[in-house]
Amino acid sequence: MDIRTAVAAERHELAALLDDLSPAQWEAPTLCAGWRVREVAAHMSLGFRYSLPKTLAELVKARGSLHRMTDRCARKDAAAHSTGQLAAFLRDNADHPWQPPLAGIEGALGHDVVHGLDISVALGLGRRVPLDRVRVLLKKVTPKSTKFFGADVGGVKLCADDLDWSYGTGTPLTGAAQDLLLVLYGRKLPPGRLRGELQSRFATEVV
Repeated sequence: MDIRTAVAAERHELAALLDDLSPAQWEAPTLCAGWRVREVAAHMSLGFRYSLPKTLAELVKARGSLHRMTDRCARKDAAAHSTGQLAAFLRDNADHPWQPPLAGIEGALGHDVVHGLDISVALGLGRRVPLDRVRVLLKKVTPKSTKFFGADVGGVKLCADDLDWSYGTGTPLTGAAQDLLLVLYGRKLPPGRLRGELQSRFATEVV
């Protein structure tokens, strides 16, 4: 699979998904704690819209904290741009060469796929990311990456039911490959998406 082509396709598909959202859905929470769909969409295009000097200036304002910087920029940009603009940023930059620092082109694909799922899973839209894209990202998972994303998968064996893939050792936890990818990126999922004795450990609380 050509990963750059996959990145462009993912951005076009996510832009089309955003185009179809209702005003209420744009204000709905996502799997990114504290962010609505607006903030996630704004964050996804930050790398296209911010030059390196501007990014560094924002990082200085955030006292060197990448987390504070991305949160502040997402909230500021979500308020400054219309929903149509936020969708267009993805579509118009489908072929943009941006990559997360030190993560390469696979990191760019992971950024788009996971944040797209942050939106679609939270909204219950049922979008299925093509398995060839998910497979690329699952192959990049390491203990170092799970630690970076805050994924608590110790003592768990993740088993995909739509791919010949598993990760870790311990109590089995089964689900769709894209849902297990979210677990490995530190997300908690709506109840019922995973199967296994430890499913509640990786589920959001029912409100």
